[in-house]
Amino acid sequence: MLRKGSCFCLFTIIDIYSRYTAGWMIATSENKELAEQFLSSTIAKYVIEQGQLTIHSDRGSPMVAENVAQMMSNLGVTKSHSRPKTSNDNPYSEGQYKTLNYRHDFPDRFGRVEDARG
Repeated sequence: MLRKGSCFCLFTIIDIYSRYTAGWMIATSENKELAEQFLSSTIAKYVIEQGQLTIHSDRGSPMVAENVAQMMSNLGVTKSHSRPKTSNDNPYSEGQYKTLNYRHDFPDRFGRVEDARG
């Protein structure tokens, strides 16, 4: 059971043209190893040639970590980051998170990370 005030981290990749969620992962923490695992597994699911994919993200420490940058470079992924302290540079992700937070039929609380993933 979670302690009061604790939360889960949601990683998502959203196609900006179709608004399709190409990949998601819920974790109990946010770190560069999880970001690398999430990005590489999601990218591997789709047949994308090198130089065809751009990933735009916030400036969170996992997304600017050297190992994540190197992995994206090795896969031929162009990276793009939001301007510092500017959350509206990524409006589709921000809109998705707001929808998740304000849906009335969305569960109020999750007891375990497995419940949130379900």
